[in-house]
Amino acid sequence: MLAPICLFTYNRPEELKRTIEALKSNYLASESELCIFSDGAKDKKSDEKVFEVRQYLGTITGFKSVSVFQAPVNQGLASSVISGVSKLVAQFGKVIVLEDDLITTPNFLHFLNQGLAYYQDNKKIMSVSGYTMDLPSLKDTNRDFYLGYRSGSWGWGIWQDRWELVDWEAQSYRSFKWNLFRQLRFMRGGMDMPYMLWKQMTGRLDSWAIRLGYCQFEQDLLTVFPVKSKVMSIGFGEDATNTKSSQRFRTSLDEGSKTDFEFNPTPVVDPLLVKEFRAKFSLKSRLVERFKLA
Repeated sequence: MLAPICLFTYNRPEELKRTIEALKSNYLASESELCIFSDGAKDKKSDEKVFEVRQYLGTITGFKSVSVFQAPVNQGLASSVISGVSKLVAQFGKVIVLEDDLITTPNFLHFLNQGLAYYQDNKKIMSVSGYTMDLPSLKDTNRDFYLGYRSGSWGWGIWQDRWELVDWEAQSYRSFKWNLFRQLRFMRGGMDMPYMLWKQMTGRLDSWAIRLGYCQFEQDLLTVFPVKSKVMSIGFGEDATNTKSSQRFRTSLDEGSKTDFEFNPTPVVDPLLVKEFRAKFSLKSRLVERFKLA
């Protein structure tokens, strides 16, 4: 059984249309159920665009089925994702998650569904990501995937039992914030992670992703990433919820037509890839990017 696709949208009709058109080009689109969660407007300025988005949602075809859930009021991205994913994993046991600013390759659904099927009973795996950054060591490998310590948030899949591990209140943070060793270990996925969690816990950030990532760290679980990215973000800009501009996360999309992917039953993390992945989130990397964008 294919995982349902859970798509979250708000007030960006043009990006949404590009996201849908790319998703419809997936080889498995016509066999997949699409469930769309449309958040309500948070102010009068957003009203018109939210209305335009919802008018478009009623025209979408090309999938096995299309269900639209319209929030009467603004929930915010974090609450929308938590409630929407919880609803679908309770019904289907697994889900593929997208937001309205992601371009997918035609084999994206193949990679996600095969990864979810392969690692369903492997409790060492937290989730499957369709996105990867361009890492130097990925250029000369014939593998289809690698493993990482950070959850992917741009086109990803998860199972009900892994999703239900997450404590959205992050109650263990009280002890974590005074434990330097644990904070340093949390940085395996990027030196920004303890800071993002601190912002979340002090009300300066509203992110489902950092709380999922914190749970993954606490449980010592891994994410499956593709060697060739099946997802590209087009959401950089002033209307983006969390990311305004960045070159570090630009990636080359998979241009092949491969639909049969090979995975490994024994999860082994490549230390070099971990180092290269972590470097994308380093202070040096951010300063270099800021200098280039200035």
